Amino acid sequence: MSSPTCIRKVEQNNFSSFDFPRLSMDLLGSLSIFACVLLHILQLSIAADYLRESQFIKDDGTTLVSKGGTFELGFFTPGTSNKRYLGIWYKNIPVQTVVWVANRINPINDSTVTLTMATSGNLVLSQNSTILWSTNSTAQAQSPTSRLLDSGNLVVIDENAGKPEAYLWQSFDHPSDTLLPGMKYGWDLRNGWAWSLTAWKSPDDPSPGDFTNILMLHNYPDSYIMKGTNKFYRFGPWNGLRGSGSPEVKTNPVFEYTFVDDGDENYFMFNLKNSSVLTRLVLNQTDSARYRYVWLETEKKWTIYSKKPVDFCDTYGLCGANGNCIITESPVCHCLKGFNPKSPQHWNSADWSGGCVRNKPLNCSEKHKHGFVKFTGLKAPDTTQTWLDVTMNLEQCRQKCLENCSCTAFANSDVRGAGSGCALWFCELTDIRYYASGGQDLYIRMDASELESGKKKKLIMIVIIAIGASFGMLLVGGYIIYRVRRNRTEKLKNIEVQIQNDDANDADLPIFDLPTIARATDNFSEKNKIGQGGFGHVYWGKLSNGREIAVKRLSRKSRQGLTEFKTEVKFIVKLQHRNLVKLIGCCIHEQEKMLVYEYMPNKSLNSFIFDESRGELLDWSKRFGIIMGIGRGLVYLHQDSRLRIIHRDLKASNILLDDKLIPKISDFGLAKTFEDEEIEGNTKRVVGTYGYMAPEYAADGLYSIKSDVFSYGILVLEVICGKKNRGFYVEESKHNLIGFAWMQWKKGRALELVDKNIKDELCNESEVLRCLHVSLLCVQHNAEDRPTIASAILMLESEIELPEPKQPGFFNGNDSFQPHSSDSNQKEHSSTNEMTVSLLVAR
Repeated sequence: MSSPTCIRKVEQNNFSSFDFPRLSMDLLGSLSIFACVLLHILQLSIAADYLRESQFIKDDGTTLVSKGGTFELGFFTPGTSNKRYLGIWYKNIPVQTVVWVANRINPINDSTVTLTMATSGNLVLSQNSTILWSTNSTAQAQSPTSRLLDSGNLVVIDENAGKPEAYLWQSFDHPSDTLLPGMKYGWDLRNGWAWSLTAWKSPDDPSPGDFTNILMLHNYPDSYIMKGTNKFYRFGPWNGLRGSGSPEVKTNPVFEYTFVDDGDENYFMFNLKNSSVLTRLVLNQTDSARYRYVWLETEKKWTIYSKKPVDFCDTYGLCGANGNCIITESPVCHCLKGFNPKSPQHWNSADWSGGCVRNKPLNCSEKHKHGFVKFTGLKAPDTTQTWLDVTMNLEQCRQKCLENCSCTAFANSDVRGAGSGCALWFCELTDIRYYASGGQDLYIRMDASELESGKKKKLIMIVIIAIGASFGMLLVGGYIIYRVRRNRTEKLKNIEVQIQNDDANDADLPIFDLPTIARATDNFSEKNKIGQGGFGHVYWGKLSNGREIAVKRLSRKSRQGLTEFKTEVKFIVKLQHRNLVKLIGCCIHEQEKMLVYEYMPNKSLNSFIFDESRGELLDWSKRFGIIMGIGRGLVYLHQDSRLRIIHRDLKASNILLDDKLIPKISDFGLAKTFEDEEIEGNTKRVVGTYGYMAPEYAADGLYSIKSDVFSYGILVLEVICGKKNRGFYVEESKHNLIGFAWMQWKKGRALELVDKNIKDELCNESEVLRCLHVSLLCVQHNAEDRPTIASAILMLESEIELPEPKQPGFFNGNDSFQPHSSDSNQKEHSSTNEMTVSLLVAR
């Protein structure tokens, strides 16, 4: 491996044409000193926008500067702190304005720090041989180069790939507290990660605070500012023009917003209309606000263009359920028409948190008598419990809501023009406020008596007006009102209600009704939420019999039809093994589809083995039990179940642990099923998680039981080493965990791989060495060289002689595996939560 070279290293001049004997030693010394001074000046002044392989910069004033001179990357000290950080800031603004920080969690204590473009294809920030921060790319790059773009994006690319936009890694995927033009804020559903903002703890401390800005993937996505786990401010769902809670956002000469929801990504973005304007969004924990700043060149300062929250009514849920906040009135909180304070005593004391209740509760048996009252100028309610269909018109939306007695309100999801799309709300309506201009229409469900009350009031007004005009007009007006009222009543009587009861009659399918699940999860409350991802949210719950459950509420991104959903749930239920997570049942209600699992109190394996403190709870005997349990679960899937099942996404986060630390394989969202005689398949769409995927699958889409064996081998390595294969880094080593383990094995130093949490207490070295040996057999490059999972378990349980392992897949040596160029654009599909969508995919 070549030694790193400074990016500003000056080429040595060729002095061969000089007549050295004519130069005195004094003159040579003077020239040498001059050359050193000149070299130092050049190093500080020559600015490049890139670092190539093995090049580096130090904390000596050298920086990277984007090609157009807009942004600069280097080392800085925030405020009055004495810590140093690697960051990006505006180059030509006199007041240093940092927009991104790399080592937010691990500050630099002195100047002995280096940022290197490593041969592994990752940027590495190290201090005295300690890694403070690094990028996490696992892609193979022949000529890795990092580059600072004029957008403020720090990217890593492969210069030999010929695809400058094919980033191996980019800082825009890892925002800190600032959103720049062109940055995405939301979700990458293919890879299962979120683009979100996290505020600095203080102006002197860029470490992550608890003030965050996130997009939540409800069926009707909504954006929030959070304080810890509590909602602090809600922007409102996108309504075609803007966030529902931002009526002030109108066409302007500075920027424009974009919202994208294409099934692969769900995000907001703002772009500049005038590239000469400098503007940014910043989340500020000290002020509890999100600011938009614009740079005023004439005054040489940042000015606040907008701020969220704006006023008292922007406080999340200020007026409670079914309350309406009107900032121009005192008090600001009012119950919506048709509602009264739940606790008049608290309400009159300016404690509005209890909200409002209906004057007349809705009766589901009389839903054909219900109607809707139109409210105008509102911020759309919290969308946690909603349903969305962008193809419906308003009348279809009304009928859809009327047919479901749990539906409490509806509105157009796109307010442009005459309006389009359908959003339905269920249960209570929360976080509503009134706008004098820019709000939208909301239709709230009411009992017939409330509708009659409204009609009577209208009738009285008409009568009064009629009396003031003439007695004759009174008779005419009264007759017209009578006919309108009669026609309306007849129309209500003619409404036909169709309820889908076929699910309840399906004896093979374990069904829970929505009220049961809602009660168990405290109406899907935030405090019960234990995970989320592109699939939706997972909630902890407790049934009336005391049984704890995990409820996975699938989002509208799950495009399966109802028939396919039911068929596959029936199949999963029949997979019974102590090392597979148990699906208890499901809930199907309108467009809602939920999966109900047994609850795993210890969450996932990765929360133990990759956590320094929790890792101490797993001694070797427990780790060996986990290794064997996972293997036995795979044996069942591969050969003992009715169909041969290839999991395709076996990884630490998909291994759940019960209260006795018994492992349970979960997440069958990418699984494939085979008949007994089938042994392999092929796909053009490679999905899974890099770091666990077998070479033949990542390169050519070939999957088989040996693909799962490869993933199992990685898991065994991770359990023994306590390190992740993906993003693994050891000083002076270019190998990933597989490669490093292979090299240590060849050197006879395999026991040095063992996790430090168990190394000192290890009493069965032969068993550990056997596990390492089997893991290396499982990760061999060629699928035919790997054992079956049944053979691997036999090797682990017995003393039979083991064959010598061959070179593993993805080994970063001279013969390392390189994916075909045709597959270089494949995106990983990684589930980051403890539990993800568990449905089998038919072949």
